[in-house]
Amino acid sequence: MSVTLDLLQIQKILPHRYPFLLVDKVIACEPGVSLLGVKNVTYNEPFFQGHFPQKPVMPGVLILEALAQTTGLLASETAGDELEGMIYYLVGIDKAKFKRPVVPGDQLMLKSLFVKSKRNIWAFECQAEVDGEFVASAEIRCAAVVD
Repeated sequence: MSVTLDLLQIQKILPHRYPFLLVDKVIACEPGVSLLGVKNVTYNEPFFQGHFPQKPVMPGVLILEALAQTTGLLASETAGDELEGMIYYLVGIDKAKFKRPVVPGDQLMLKSLFVKSKRNIWAFECQAEVDGEFVASAEIRCAAVVD
């Protein structure tokens, strides 16, 4: 069963808000397996004012944050009511790699693949793409903590 989420549904799950909510929608989610989210990158993003004004590039750390937010969404959808009221904190990033810059006008596709969970720690393999082209990847862990 595939689940989709709009911005309002995402805001019910994630505590992030503008300008730090970096997932605009979820176009596919199979709980316990994978999630595909979208971030539409526009010139109006606040980070472009200083990174870099003459040649705007989305900071790599924000690409990783967008991927981390997809893991929180996948963890939440996977746990369902079992972990309701939990908040998912980023607790680890390993093997981060970047291949191409993300610029205004790009549609960042955020893929998160569930690997395992042990107690309240969840592990994921994540990848970001633009137009089917690899942008970044990382192994990400998050922890479910009582809000």
